[in-house]
Amino acid sequence: MMRTKDWFPRVTQRLAALLVFLFLWIAGLPLPGAAQQAQNRFAGDAGAIAQGRYLFRARCSLCHGMDARGGRGPDLTTGNFVHGDTDAALFATIQRGVPGTEMAGQRADRPPEETWMVVAYLRSLGAGASGAVRGDPAAGEKIFWDQTKCSACHMVNGKGGRLGPDLSRIGAARSRKFFEDKIRDPNKDLPPERWLVTVVTRDGQRMTGVRRNEDTFSVQLMDAQERLHSFFKKDVREVTSESRSVMPVFTEAQLDASQLDDLVAYLVSLRPGRQ
Repeated sequence: MMRTKDWFPRVTQRLAALLVFLFLWIAGLPLPGAAQQAQNRFAGDAGAIAQGRYLFRARCSLCHGMDARGGRGPDLTTGNFVHGDTDAALFATIQRGVPGTEMAGQRADRPPEETWMVVAYLRSLGAGASGAVRGDPAAGEKIFWDQTKCSACHMVNGKGGRLGPDLSRIGAARSRKFFEDKIRDPNKDLPPERWLVTVVTRDGQRMTGVRRNEDTFSVQLMDAQERLHSFFKKDVREVTSESRSVMPVFTEAQLDASQLDDLVAYLVSLRPGRQ
C-alpha cells in the first residue's frame, strides 16, 4: 500500500504540470507537445497524410470545406496561416482552438499524434500553393480605398469602416478564388453572422442592419451608420433574417478583369506584419 509521503509529491507535481498547461493555453503560448516536437515527424509520410485527410474531413470540413478551401472558416490550402506558419504554431492552433470564434480545441482524450497527422495533411495541400499572383497590389490598393470604396465598410490596419469584416490579415486566410467569388457574388456562402436582420418594434418602426449577435432572447445589429442596436425579442413585434450581404455586387461593367486582378492581388497581400 502506497504511503502518504509517497503519493503526495506525485499529486503535487501533476497539479503543477496541469497549472502550467492551463497557463500556456490561456496565454496563447505553444503547448508543451508542440514545443517538444518542433518538426512534424509525419511530414511527407503518405500514410499519415491520408489519415490526416480522413481526420480533417471528419472533424474540420463543416467549416473549412471537404477540400479545405474554406467556407465558414478560412481556406487552408494557401500554405499561409493566420496564427503562425510553423508546424508547432499550426499544431497549437488546432489543439487549443481560437478563442472568440467557432473553432474549438481538440478533445483532451484525443492523442496529439492525430493533430500532427492533420498538420501533415494541411502542409501537403500548401506545398505548391506559392507562386506569382496576377495583378498589381499597389494598383489594387488604390482601387480598394478610392474606386470601390471598400474601406467604407472594411478596416485595414486600424483604418476604414466597421460594418464589414476586418481585412488586415485576410490574405493569410483566404484564397484568390474566394476573393474573386466574393467580389462578384457577395451572397455566396454567406455565414449567418453576416446576414441582414430587420427588427420591427411594437410601434411599427423598422431597423435593418448586419447581425452582430443573436440568441433566443435578444438580437444585436449594426446599421449603415455603424451604430449598434440591441433588442429584447419579447419587446419587439418581429425579427427577420435574410441571407443577403450589405456588400454590393461588382460586375464586370464596374470592375473589369484587370482591375479585379489588381484588387485581389492587394487583398492577398494583406497578411500579419504588413503595414
